[in-house]
Order: sequence, then C-alpha cells, then structure tokens
Amino acid sequence: MLRGWRRRCPSCGAGPLFQGFLRVRDHCPVCNEALFHQRADDGPAYVTILIVGHIIGPLMLALYIKWTPDPLITAALLSVASVAMSLFLLPRIKGAFVGLQWSRRMHGFGDNERG
Repeated sequence: MLRGWRRRCPSCGAGPLFQGFLRVRDHCPVCNEALFHQRADDGPAYVTILIVGHIIGPLMLALYIKWTPDPLITAALLSVASVAMSLFLLPRIKGAFVGLQWSRRMHGFGDNERG
C-alpha cells in the first residue's frame, strides 16, 4: 500500500503506477507486472471525500467561531482548499487501493479482462 501511496508499481516500487492522473498502466515499464486488471472503482473517491470533509467541516466551524469572516470569502477559500486536498489525495489513495488489491491477489472483478 505504501508503494501505491507513492504512485509506484506495487511489485517493484520503481515503475510509475499511473498513466496520466488516475489511469492505471497496463504493465509496469520496469518489471513488466500486469496492472491492467486492477480496478479501484469508487473506493478512492469515497475515502477522499470522507477525509476532506472531516478536515474542512471542523475548519469551517473554527473559522466562524474565532473570526466570523465574510461568508463569500470563506466559501471561496474553503472551496479552493477542498479542491486542492482532493487533487492531492485522490491519486495517492487510488494507488493505495491498487497496492492493497495487488497484495491480496484481487485481480479483476469482471469478465472483461484483457489477455
């Protein structure tokens, strides 16, 4: 899972796991491990929303209790913070999911596997 968090191949830890932002590579370019059958589906998005929501929610409450800022400024700042945290966390959490699936030999979930 740690190799996945670092967005590296779960087998060798050297090759890149993703092709682009979130698309899992077909094969690792370093060790040639097949990765096309690893699917994370909605799990990483759910965990990302859970983490970001648990950080932004109390932060919003603390801001209003301590400083009572203008609501429009607060909404703009917290929106930017939410998007930034989501963009940072989502590929890392997806990599951790792929690493967990790889370690547990959970290869594919359907009949549409490539050969």
